[in-house]
Amino acid sequence: MTMPPQPPYGGTPPVQPMSPADEKMWATLTHLSGIFFSFLGPLVGYLVLRDRGPFVRAHTATALNFQLTLLIAYVVSGILVIVVIGAFLYPLVAVAGLVLAIIAAVKANQGEWYTYPLTITFVR
Repeated sequence: MTMPPQPPYGGTPPVQPMSPADEKMWATLTHLSGIFFSFLGPLVGYLVLRDRGPFVRAHTATALNFQLTLLIAYVVSGILVIVVIGAFLYPLVAVAGLVLAIIAAVKANQGEWYTYPLTITFVR
């Protein structure tokens, strides 16, 4: 019985790049996962797919940055409920998050680059 060849120096084998169609699909799914799983969907997408191609890496990082910014906006509007303005701000943040995530998913599905407006860059 022969053993499979080991990568040199005990490293991990190189990751195969994705096809452009697969990159578009995963970029689209990453944006949509933010709607259902907040920042966790894009975080998992970023950690798993970041080395599989430049298009999917850019979109997963963009989706993660947006969801983290959205999380901050939810926390701030939750705190501002004390002074009433948060009661109006929270639904606006929710609607903006939904609409912008759908727009980003459509752009990713069309193979276009997209950046969310007013997003803090945490991950490059």
